[in-house]
Amino acid sequence: MGELCFSLQYVPGSGRLTVVVLEARGLSLELAEPYVKVQLMLNWRKWKTSRTSARKGTAAPYFNETFTFLVPFSQILSVDLVLAIWARGPRLWAEPVGKVALGARASSQPLQLWVDMLAHAGRPIAQWHRLRPAGEVDQALGLQPSPGACPCLAPDSTRCRELPALTCGPVQAPRVLLQ
Repeated sequence: MGELCFSLQYVPGSGRLTVVVLEARGLSLELAEPYVKVQLMLNWRKWKTSRTSARKGTAAPYFNETFTFLVPFSQILSVDLVLAIWARGPRLWAEPVGKVALGARASSQPLQLWVDMLAHAGRPIAQWHRLRPAGEVDQALGLQPSPGACPCLAPDSTRCRELPALTCGPVQAPRVLLQ
């Protein structure tokens, strides 16, 4: 599945959370144009999203791209940060390859990096992280509805009929068509 190296820095006075996506390694050579999506969640809801540019023809892309989010100190413990590698698969759809979730709800190494970032405010801390399956991370963060539930999160399927792009059925990872 691969690994992702990135650094985190938080400055409580200004509320700046800086994420530097450095590089990935161990990705499949079959993946076309991998990129990293950086998503900030607040209170279990998607809040802000950014992404790196895509890198062609490599299983070890180098990104070195910086993203800065304003997160007030009063909200830093309610925030989750999700970094996901996406790539175009054999069907020409962009699909998540794997994810890393950080924040107060994380566990093991990602939680330790989050704690270290808060304990050493203002200093960037970089580490490699093993990617986990996207569905596993989404379920842990409550991003996927329970099996059999409507993926558009409507209490019934009425909203799905109103939004033709969404259909009820088995939950699948979101797909984006690259042109």
